[in-house]
Amino acid sequence: MEQRIIIIPTYNEIENIEAIIRAVFALSMPFHVLIVDDNSPDGTAEKVRELQREFSTQLFLEVRTKKAGLGTAYVHGFQWALRQHYDFIFEMDADFSHNPEDLPRLWEACAVDGADIAVGSRYVTGVNVVNWPLSRVLLSYFASVYVRLITGMKIMDTTAGYVCYRRKVLETIPLHAIKFVGYAFQIEMKYRAWAKRFVIKEVPVIFTDRTKGQSKMSGSIIKEAVFGVLSLRIKKLFNQL
Repeated sequence: MEQRIIIIPTYNEIENIEAIIRAVFALSMPFHVLIVDDNSPDGTAEKVRELQREFSTQLFLEVRTKKAGLGTAYVHGFQWALRQHYDFIFEMDADFSHNPEDLPRLWEACAVDGADIAVGSRYVTGVNVVNWPLSRVLLSYFASVYVRLITGMKIMDTTAGYVCYRRKVLETIPLHAIKFVGYAFQIEMKYRAWAKRFVIKEVPVIFTDRTKGQSKMSGSIIKEAVFGVLSLRIKKLFNQL
């Protein structure tokens, strides 16, 4: 039977974690969940351990020693999921900006329609973002324009973090070589997959900004994305991806 797991990185998500886990397990399609927590001081991991008593066969937890970035959290989760032989491995945020009800649609794009990667896209059918200030919408949208211009990828939402991977994609990409942690991590994963000619399909979703907890966006993450794209393109030119 196909195995599906959602990786959710967390840092101080006590206000959201129980609700997002219960929302996933309430879906008619079964999923497992792996929480990768960066030793949150607010008790996020403790709440997950409490929920594990109720969902002992579906809910898993990896706690790292310190806050080390989104990209490294996902790589940690990918490696764990591959060791456990999952067929479809998802990225999703803890804060409900990604609607769990879209998970079956992402899975279907891969399992039924034949894509290797399904991207929950904010921009493939216009701009589907709720509760973001215009400045952030423009920053995100034109970041993807910039990435397409530099890399040549035909993906409208290159920084999207709502993704389904077939396991063969994560087995092929050298996860140990992933360098970036924020927006640039999402771009790097897509670019490495695109460079290896994996099929990437965008699935339209509505992105809703968090109502609880604090955003992890920072100026350093934006800077990493701007210069990271150039470095990825240079590596591709020299066959170093």
